[in-house]
Amino acid sequence: MTAPRAPRSAPPGLSESPSSSRCFVGIVSMALVLLLPISSDACGDPPKFNSMRNTGALKDSYNPGDKVDYECRLGYQCIVPFRPTSTVCQPDNTWAPPLQEACTRKSCPHPVEPTNGQVNSVNGSFVFGSQVHYSCNEGFDLIGQKILYCEISAETNDVDWSHDPPLCEKILCAPPPKIPNGKYTNSDKDFFVYNEVVTYSCDRSSGPDEYSLVGESTLICSGRDVWSSAPPQCKVVKCESPNIQNGKLESGFSRKYYYKATIVFSCDEGYYYKGTNVVTCGAESTWEPGKPECFKGRPDDGTPPKGTESLGGGIIAVIVLSVVVGIAVIAGGLYAFLHKRKRGETEVSAAYSTYQNKSTNPA
Repeated sequence: MTAPRAPRSAPPGLSESPSSSRCFVGIVSMALVLLLPISSDACGDPPKFNSMRNTGALKDSYNPGDKVDYECRLGYQCIVPFRPTSTVCQPDNTWAPPLQEACTRKSCPHPVEPTNGQVNSVNGSFVFGSQVHYSCNEGFDLIGQKILYCEISAETNDVDWSHDPPLCEKILCAPPPKIPNGKYTNSDKDFFVYNEVVTYSCDRSSGPDEYSLVGESTLICSGRDVWSSAPPQCKVVKCESPNIQNGKLESGFSRKYYYKATIVFSCDEGYYYKGTNVVTCGAESTWEPGKPECFKGRPDDGTPPKGTESLGGGIIAVIVLSVVVGIAVIAGGLYAFLHKRKRGETEVSAAYSTYQNKSTNPA
C-alpha cells in the first residue's frame, strides 16, 4: 500500500494561480507591441506649390502607385524647358519624382504710353501682380485711372490690365467772371488754356470820381476751370482830405485822394503820432493803418514828442562839452603842478652843488 504524497509547494516568488501567469505574459506582449514603430502603406499629402495646383480632387490617403498631376495656376504659364508636373506615391511612402515650381508669372501687354504723358512700372516689369503709374505733362490733366494692375481678366480668364489706359487732356478754363464797371482782355474767347493770363481794367466813370481797381488785376488759368484768384472790383474809393491839427503834410499833396494814395505827415513840437506817420487810402475809403492825427504830450512808449528831439540832442551836447572842458582843466592843473615841482627840485639840487663846491675849495 502506497503512502499518500505530500502536495508540492510553489517556488518562492511565483504565483500559484495559472491565470495570474497568463495575465502577466499578456501585459508584457502588449507593451512590446506598443513600443514597435507603426508601419503604414499610405503616402502623406502631395506637395503644394505657389504656381501649380492639383488637377484632381484631393484624397484622404494615397497608396503606393497613386499618381497626382499638376497644372499652372491662373496667371502662370509653364517654364521652358518644361519640368515634370506629376508625381507618384512610392512603396517607401515618398513622392517621386520630387517636383519643383514648374510655372512662372505671365506678362500683361506692354502698357500704352499716353500722348503728353508717361507711364512708369513700379517694379520694372509688367508680369502678373505688378502695377504701372500714369502721369501727365504740365498743362495736361489725367482722365481715367492713374494706377493700373496686371490681374486676371474675368472676360478672358487670362492676365490683362485692370482698366483702359488713361488720357492726358489739355487743361482748359471757362471764361473768368465779368465785373460791373470793368472788363478783361480777350473777353470774346470761349475758353482759356493752362497758364493763360487775363487782365482786368475799369471803365471810365461818368461821375466826378474815377473807378479804382481793387484786387488782383491779372488772373491765371491754373487748373481745370480754376483761376488763380477771385476777380477784382471796380468801384469809387475816395478818402477824406488829411486835415491834420497840430501837424502838417510832408508829402502826398493832392486835391483828391483815391485808392492806394499815400501821404507822409509830421507833428508840431510837443505833439506826437501813434504808430507810423505814413498812411494809405484803403479799399473801404479809410486811411490805413489809421487816420493821420497828432496828440499832445509824450507817446506811450516813452520816446520824446515830435519836435523835442533837438532839445534832447542839445542837452547831451552841452553835457559832453562840459565833461571835455573839465578834463582839460584838470589835466592843465596837474601839468602845472608837476612842472613847478620839478623846477623846485632842480633849484634845490643846484644850491646843494654850490654849497659842496665852497666847502671843498675855501677862499
